[in-house]
Amino acid sequence: MGKALDGVKILDFTHVQSGPTCTQLLAWFGADVIKVEKAGEGDATRGQLRDIDGVDSLYFTMLNHNKRSITLDTKNPKGKEVLIELIKQCDVLVENFAPGALDRMGFSWERIQQINPRMIMASVKGFGPGPYEDCKVYENVAQCAGGAASTTGFDDGPPLVTGAQIGDSGTGLHLALGIVTALFQREKTGRGQKVLAAMQDAVLNLCRVKLRDQQRLARRGVMEEYPQYPDKEFGDAVPRAGNASGGGQPGWILKCKGWQHDPNAYIYFITQAPVWGAICKVIGEESWITDPSYATPKARLPHLKTIFSRIEEWTKTKTKFEAMEILNKYDIPCGPILSMKEIAEEPALRATGTVVEVDHPTRGKYLTVGNPIKMSDSETEVKRSPLLGEHTEEVLAQLGYGKDQIEELRAAKVI
Repeated sequence: MGKALDGVKILDFTHVQSGPTCTQLLAWFGADVIKVEKAGEGDATRGQLRDIDGVDSLYFTMLNHNKRSITLDTKNPKGKEVLIELIKQCDVLVENFAPGALDRMGFSWERIQQINPRMIMASVKGFGPGPYEDCKVYENVAQCAGGAASTTGFDDGPPLVTGAQIGDSGTGLHLALGIVTALFQREKTGRGQKVLAAMQDAVLNLCRVKLRDQQRLARRGVMEEYPQYPDKEFGDAVPRAGNASGGGQPGWILKCKGWQHDPNAYIYFITQAPVWGAICKVIGEESWITDPSYATPKARLPHLKTIFSRIEEWTKTKTKFEAMEILNKYDIPCGPILSMKEIAEEPALRATGTVVEVDHPTRGKYLTVGNPIKMSDSETEVKRSPLLGEHTEEVLAQLGYGKDQIEELRAAKVI
């Protein structure tokens, strides 16, 4: 059985994280991703946050699996000729340059369409059309501009960004879906099109429940499932909600046995209504089952702090894994706070390919994330990232360049 995207050729002009996340996902599904890099330099992340001197960083290797790398000077006329051939033979061009960079290279959308009317041009930008569209954007800027930071943290502290890369990797995932959708539509129309994923837009899409709450707050002036209720007044914007679940099932992070010396000895506990009776029995508060102040979900809302404080008395007598084992017997929703060390060492994640070990010619073996999307007829094999320019001659030969022509390009420092 072939890969889902066998035969699809991707011209990858992306760098750092957002674009490479997108193209790596497409490569995992079988697309031939040709990463274009500057000779002698390459993607900036090759040298960033290195743990081994002179070796491609984990930042680069973990974002560029299953790709081929070519070096090309696109400012050189001969380099532009190579780029034209690549555009002719590829299906998708993916870029996350600064706004207008491709135009300045002489490859506007109109020019690309002339070269290859079937080409899909996919772009990551910080902002969509509007007052900030020319601004440079990075991960945390996107989280702030997309509404995530203002709604993250506790209400007595500043806005917070999350460790999840929802701005960069989140936008890359959105763009990958846009590309696959455009490829599907091209089967019907025969035409390429532009695909845009703005980082602000992607973060907002992931924060849609907060936009929901903004409208609820504007209408009612209060949100009973937020920890501010009933003791504090609400302002006119959605507040930071600590560890509240953000949904109809109240949840909170609670201490477990060993929390004094282990910063991750915690569990997330949800007081789901259908298992309320079981929760009361587990923690030894069976009177709460019939007590009018606790018997219904609405009655419990003003008392959530008291409820979670009492549950925490119980969780502090158990490790997070002991608590999980007991609670799962009663279908009580909960989850351990897992450290990156625990995740890296979890056998189940290795078995499913969610965490994989890869062998690299210069850095040796390292761990990386695997494809989070599993398909029954398109198994993902995670291959190492390419060395800088490793596939230049191979790609040029496939474009029709002979050995003498390749040597001329090399002598002219085009590749």
